[in-house]
Amino acid sequence: MPATSQKFKEAEETLPEDLKPVFRRFVDEYEYLTSVHFGRGYVAYKVLADLVLAGWRPSAERVPGSKL
Repeated sequence: MPATSQKFKEAEETLPEDLKPVFRRFVDEYEYLTSVHFGRGYVAYKVLADLVLAGWRPSAERVPGSKL
């Protein structure tokens, strides 16, 4: 995880402590899948932080065929 990135840190700081682990997981999984699909692990940290604040959470077990 690019936890040393200034943009990552800025986005993470917008979150309460209890949501930071959710954000980190979201970043890890999103970055991995963008690498798989596009060859580059691009992440818009502010967008993911906004989605976490809006209520995004993993809600189910992964299904067969998931790339994660």
